[in-house]
Amino acid sequence: MVLMEAKVLMPPKIQQTFQSMDEVYDLISRSRPVQDYNDGIRKARSADSIMGKLPNDGHFPWFSSRMNGSFVRKVSSERSDLTADGGNTAQNLLVTVAAIDNGTRSTGKSEHVVNYRTILSSPEKQENATHGFMDGNKDKESALWMKIKKEPSFPIYLKFSDVGYKVRRVNERPSPVSNSMEYVLQGVTGSVEPGEILALMGPSGGGKTTLLNILSGRIKIKSDSGSITYNDQPYSKALKQRIGFVLQDDVVFTSLTVRETLTYAALLRLPKTLTKQQKEERVMNVIFDLGLERCQDMIVGGASARGISGGERKRVCIGSEILLDPSLLFLDEPTSGLDSTTAIRIIQMLLNIAHAGKSVVITIHQPSSKIFNMFDKLILLGKGSSLYFGKASEAMIYFSSIGCRPLIPMNPAEFLIDLANGNINDKSIPMELELKSLNGSQQIKCHEDSPSPIDIHEYLLGVYETRVADVEKQKLLAPAPFDRRWIVQGGTSSNDLRVNWLEQCHILFCRGLKERRREYLNCIQVTQVITTATIIGSLWWDSDASSPKKLQDQVGLLFFMSVFWGHFPVFAAIFTFPKERAMLSKERSVDMYKLSAYFIARTMSDLPLDLILPTVFLLIVYFMAGLRSDFVAFLNSMLTIFLTIVAAQGLGLAVGASLMDVKKATTLASVIIITFILAGGYFIEKTPFFMEWIRYLSLNYHAYRLLLKAQYRCTNKSHNSYDPCESPYIKGFRLDNGGMEVGALIAMAFGYRILAYLFLKKTIVQSS
Repeated sequence: MVLMEAKVLMPPKIQQTFQSMDEVYDLISRSRPVQDYNDGIRKARSADSIMGKLPNDGHFPWFSSRMNGSFVRKVSSERSDLTADGGNTAQNLLVTVAAIDNGTRSTGKSEHVVNYRTILSSPEKQENATHGFMDGNKDKESALWMKIKKEPSFPIYLKFSDVGYKVRRVNERPSPVSNSMEYVLQGVTGSVEPGEILALMGPSGGGKTTLLNILSGRIKIKSDSGSITYNDQPYSKALKQRIGFVLQDDVVFTSLTVRETLTYAALLRLPKTLTKQQKEERVMNVIFDLGLERCQDMIVGGASARGISGGERKRVCIGSEILLDPSLLFLDEPTSGLDSTTAIRIIQMLLNIAHAGKSVVITIHQPSSKIFNMFDKLILLGKGSSLYFGKASEAMIYFSSIGCRPLIPMNPAEFLIDLANGNINDKSIPMELELKSLNGSQQIKCHEDSPSPIDIHEYLLGVYETRVADVEKQKLLAPAPFDRRWIVQGGTSSNDLRVNWLEQCHILFCRGLKERRREYLNCIQVTQVITTATIIGSLWWDSDASSPKKLQDQVGLLFFMSVFWGHFPVFAAIFTFPKERAMLSKERSVDMYKLSAYFIARTMSDLPLDLILPTVFLLIVYFMAGLRSDFVAFLNSMLTIFLTIVAAQGLGLAVGASLMDVKKATTLASVIIITFILAGGYFIEKTPFFMEWIRYLSLNYHAYRLLLKAQYRCTNKSHNSYDPCESPYIKGFRLDNGGMEVGALIAMAFGYRILAYLFLKKTIVQSS
C-alpha cells in the first residue's frame, strides 16, 4: 500500500474543511490492516465514524453531499477495499476542491497550502490517480496543485534458511589439526512478510545482533552458510535504499536540534528529484508521525548537554531511517534503556509502521508481556541456534506441548529466556529428561536429579529440528506472493538518486557549522583564550627592542605565540575523527555521502570558527605588548598565525585518523609537539647534522621565522638607538622574504590532510 501526498492551494475559507479531511485520511492510514494471504491485497478495517470527522454545519452542504457520494462511501464500511478505483477517487477529490474554490474564492485573498492523502495499492493506480488529478486541474484558476515526486515503495518478503556464521576463537591461530573457528549462528531459519514484526529474542550472547546484521546485509556470509532472499532474490546493493537499520546505540549529533537532525538526513538521503521544500515537508510529516512536534526545536543532547528524553532520541534515530520510506526495517534493541511506558510507545510506533505495509525485524532481550503480545512472529535463539520459530502467540502452546510449561504465573518472555538459558526453576521438566535423570544416564550430567542447562538446550534444539525446522523450510520453498515488477523497479542504484558531490559538500559544511557552533564558541574556550592573551600582554607590557636584553624578551614572546598556536589546534583536531567514528560508520554504511565530501566539508567547517579566537588573541597581545605599530607587520603576523593553525590542524587530523584512539593519539601528538618545539630555533640554534632535518619538519620553526621577519624587517633603517637587524641573534637566522617558510607551512597544511584522508579511508574500509 502506497501513501501518495499532494498539495492543493485553496482559499482560507475552506482550509479548515480540508484540515478535517486530512485528519480523516490519517485515521484511515493508521488503521490496522489485515493481510489476505491468497492474493496479497492489503485491506484496512475499522473506518468507523469517518462521517463524524467531516464538518457538516451548513457552510458546505454541497461539499458534504459530494463527499458522501464519492469518497466516504468507499471507506466508511468495515474492511472496505480502500484501493478500489483509486484514480477516480483522486479525481473526485480534486473536482470537489475546484467546485468549492469556484464557489467560495474571493479575489485578492491569500491562498493556503493543505496536504491531503490518497491511499493506493499499486504503481498503476498511483499513475491513474496522477492522471486523474491532471484531468481535474484544467482550470488553473480554480485549483492549483503540485505533485510531490516520490518513488513508490514496494513490499519485501524476507526469507532465510540454515543461516550460519563462524568467527575465529580469541588468541588462536589457524591450524590444520585443530578447529579454531566457532559458530556464532548455526542453522537459523525464518521469514517475515509485509505487515509483520519479527522479534529475535534470546539471552545475551545468543547471536541476535549478528543475525540482524547478516539479514540487513551489513555482514556478508559465504554461499554455503545459508540462503537469504528478498522477494526471492539475493541481496544486492540496490536494496540499500529499501532497507533501514537502527542501531542499538543512539548515534546522533548532540548539538543539533531534532528538526535539524532529520532535515540534514533528508537533504542527503532523499532522491535528488525532490526539491528542498519537498524534503522539508517530508521531515515535518515524519516529525508529526513520530510525535516529536513538541521537541522539534530542542537539541538532541547527550552526556555533556541536556536535551530530549531517551525515548524521543530513539524516535529521532528511527525517523532518520523512515525518511526514505524503507520497505524493510531492522532495529537492534529499540527498547534498551527505556522505561516500560516509553518502550510500549516505541513498539506501538513500529507496529504502525509494519501495518503500513513494511516488514520490521527487531532484536529484543526480555520484553514485557504487553510488548510480547504485539509481535507477529518470534525466533528464540539459544547459543546461536534456533529453539523456536513461528507465531509469537503460539510460542507458549508449542513449549507446553513438549513438556515445558510454567508452574507459576510468569511473563511469556521471561519464561522463554529462562528456557534458552537452561533454567528450569518453577517450570515443568519434560518427561524424557526426567526419566534420563532418574536413570542416571552417563550422557547426562545431573545435579540434584535435574538436567543441566546443556541438556535442556540439546533437548529443545532436538525437538525443534524434529518437529518444526523441516516444516518451516518447506514453507520457504513456496514463492513469495508479490508482484514481479517490483524486482525491476528496485534495481535503481542509490548513488544515482542522491545529490551530487558538490551538494554533499555544501550540506555537510552547513551541518558542521551548526553542529560545532556551540562547541567552539562556548564560554570556557573564549575565557581561556582571552585570559591567556591578557596575562601574556601584561607580562610583556609595552615591550620594545631598544637593547639586546629587551630584544631577547620580545623574541621570547614571538616564540611563545608560535608554540601556543602550534599545539593548541593539534590537540583540538585529534578528537575530530575518533569522536565522529560511530556517526561516520553509520552514515557511510548507507552510502549517505562520499568520504571525500565528508572530509573536505569537515575540515573546511572548522576554519571559520577556528580563526575567530586567534584574531581576538592577537588583537589583545599585539597592542598590549607594544609590538611593531605597522599595519603590514600586524597583517603579516595575523597571516602567520592563520597558516600555523591550518598546518597544526592538519597534523592533529592525521594523528587522530591514524590511530582512532584518543589516548594513543594524544600521547603521540605530545611527543611530536615537544620535538617540534625543541627544534624550533629558540632553545638551540645549531643542531647536529643528523638531526638537522627535524627543524624543517617543525611548524614552530617556520612560524617563528615568519614572526621574526614581520617584526624585524631589515629593509629600512631602524629609528631606535639600537637596531635589531644588527643583532647577532637576528643575523643568525638569515631572514629573507619568507617565501620558503610560507611554502613549507602550506605544504604541511595540505600534506597532513592528505595523510589524514588516507588513514581515514583505510579505517573505514577495515571497519566495513
